[in-house]
Amino acid sequence: MKRVPRDECRFSFSRSSGAGGQNVNKVNSKATLHWDLNTATIPADVLERLRVRYGGFITQENELQITSQENRTQKDNVEDCFDRLERMLENVWRAPKKRKPTKPTYSSVVKRLNSKKKDSEKKRGRSEKY
Repeated sequence: MKRVPRDECRFSFSRSSGAGGQNVNKVNSKATLHWDLNTATIPADVLERLRVRYGGFITQENELQITSQENRTQKDNVEDCFDRLERMLENVWRAPKKRKPTKPTYSSVVKRLNSKKKDSEKKRGRSEKY
């Protein structure tokens, strides 16, 4: 799998949400990765699978956005964004295998029909009693 060139990505930073006291109020540690898919250097089929599977991360401007605010430092959040992006690409890099349709085995067909017959007789027996 090819790694994403870091120069294709840009970042924006903002203050993290949630508890954290003074540090969260004065430090822009939340990182948002922006990757323009129009200029991305990955194969078209991989890009299409990325759009299908992770469409919620893609903006109307065709830009993939990943946000991280797990860590206290900006640097760690940037690395977390790259890790998430690489995991996303790993998930879509290989094309899924085509499913080969199969027939049910003879014994499974017989078993299903016998079960249906048994259930049918059980219900028929209920109606005759009353």
